Formats: sequence, structure tokens, C-alpha cells
Amino acid sequence: MKLLHYTFLLFLFLFTSNNFAQSIIRTTLDPGQLPPTPSNWNKKNKLGFDISEIAFVNWSAGGTSSVSGLFKGEFTRTYTKDNHKWFNELIVKYGLNKQDGTELRKTDDAVQFNSTYGFRKDTISNWYYSAKFNFNTQFTNGYNYPNRDIAISKPFAPAYIFLGAGAENSNKEKNRTFYFSPITLKTTLVLDEYLANQGAFGVKKAIYVTDPNDPANQILVTSGEKVKAEFGILVTGYMKTEIYKNIFYENRVSLYTDYLNKFGNIDVDYDTRLDLVVNAYVKANIGVHLVYDDDIKTQKEVIDPITGSASQVNDGPRTQLRQVLGVGVVYAFQ
Repeated sequence: MKLLHYTFLLFLFLFTSNNFAQSIIRTTLDPGQLPPTPSNWNKKNKLGFDISEIAFVNWSAGGTSSVSGLFKGEFTRTYTKDNHKWFNELIVKYGLNKQDGTELRKTDDAVQFNSTYGFRKDTISNWYYSAKFNFNTQFTNGYNYPNRDIAISKPFAPAYIFLGAGAENSNKEKNRTFYFSPITLKTTLVLDEYLANQGAFGVKKAIYVTDPNDPANQILVTSGEKVKAEFGILVTGYMKTEIYKNIFYENRVSLYTDYLNKFGNIDVDYDTRLDLVVNAYVKANIGVHLVYDDDIKTQKEVIDPITGSASQVNDGPRTQLRQVLGVGVVYAFQ
């Protein structure tokens, strides 16, 4: 009787042990099936294309048919770990316009890269000790239309580089960022010989002397400088908020003044935009971009009363204003 009892207990033990082992085997994951380790990188990509068109056929009030297109791209990479934050942003824009009776003309052209590294004392504070790098240039030549013979700007002519250190307040919940740097190096590049010799965008222009054998001819003595360095204060700000359902208001501002060259004369770059979201892919936007830089001289065309030839001359700095209204498609992906 005892032997039967022991045999039953042994059978029960082996049966439960086998089920327990099978349970462990069934619930154990292979290394390839383990959930991925959370990444410290946050990635956002956005591509968009805006188009506007107007056409007239026997329209009694008159008008000119035209079509415009604007390509936009925004790419961000943000690394966050403990008290460290590294934000990188690339913005590209390129727009064209075609009207009846005129050639294809550029309406927008920009390449902008921003990178900011910040360190904070604890994970509660919104204040960071930060270092910022900013780069701006364009894709193709720019002209003072209708003159297409002489380019007034080119790729890397100009290009602007800002490099500095300061303090940044970043509030993720309110989607706003403020940065102040009392030590910022601004470098202006004009890597085109003709524009550099003209002293475009604030670089030191070339020195010429009159040819003694031909008073109408000028001899180049010293070429224009292609690099201009400044040291001053940079303040930037960013804010984006939903003012009404599916209506977003976005602002970017950059203010810079040089310590040595006209301190208090502020370079302003302000970009504001209103986005109206129709659905996940269709959006309308209204934007205004305002720029003032004392080193950027406007160009005007002057006609020689004797020869009748046209030439471009500097007309001093002016406030630059560009207004945009567009409807287009936007594709966002990780």
C-alpha cells in the first residue's frame, strides 16, 4: 500500500514538473524576439508642396495667367538622455513662378541647418547651458528681375554661420524655446569673386585705380574679401501653439548685434506662419518673413543718360518683406 502511495506521489511530481518546464519554455523569448531597447533619439520628417494657379481666357477685366510651386522640407533629430539634450534641424525651401510673357522666376530659396546642445542641472529645470550652431545659404543664383544677366546672390554668396554659447529655456509642453548668447561669432561668406569685389553683404570690397593709359579703365589692386567675421550678441526664439482647433500659429525670430561694428544696430530675421490643417495630408498656410540687415544693400537699375546702358547700383539697406499664401500637401514620416 505504501509502495502504491509513493508511486502516485512520484508520478504527480513528475507530471507537475514537466508542465512547469513546458510553461517556462513557452514563455521564454528568443533574443531576436525581445522588445527593442527604447531609443534616445526622436525623429521627425516632413515634406510639403504648395501650388497656386490662376488662368484667364477672354477675361474682360484683364489679368495674367500664372502658376507657382513651392517645395518644403523639415527634418529634425533630437537626442535626450538624463540632463543632456541635442537638437538638430534642417529646413529646405525652393519655389518657382511662371507667368505668361515672362521667364521662369525664383520665389523662394533657402537652406538652413540648426544644431543646439544643452545641459541642465536636473531633469526638472527648463534652463540649459547651451551651445548653438546655425548655417544659412541658398541653392541657386538670385536675380533682380527682370535683369537676369547679373546675379545678385549665389550659393555660398552669401552664407551665414553663427557659433556661440549661452543659456536656453526650453518648454516642451508649451512648445517654445528661448536662447540668449552674449558670445556669438557671426561669419559671412561671399565665395564669389564678382560679388566679393562689389563688397556685397558687408564684406570689404575690392580696391581699383584708374588706368593711366586709359582713364575709362579700372585696374584691380586688391581683390574683395570673401569672409567677414563679427562678434556679438544673439537672441533667438521659437513658439508654436494651437490657437483654435486645427489652426496653428508658429513664430521664429533671430536678433543679432555686433559689439564692435555699430553696436545696437540689430539684424532682424522674423518668420511667422499660420497653418490651417484640413486633414493629415492637406494644409493651408499664410506666412510673412521679415528681414533687416544693415550689411545687405538693395540694388536698383540705373540708365546712363549718354550711353543708354543699364547698370545695378547699391541703394542702401532696406527692410525686406516676403508674404506667402499657399495650399498644398504635406507628408510626415518617422
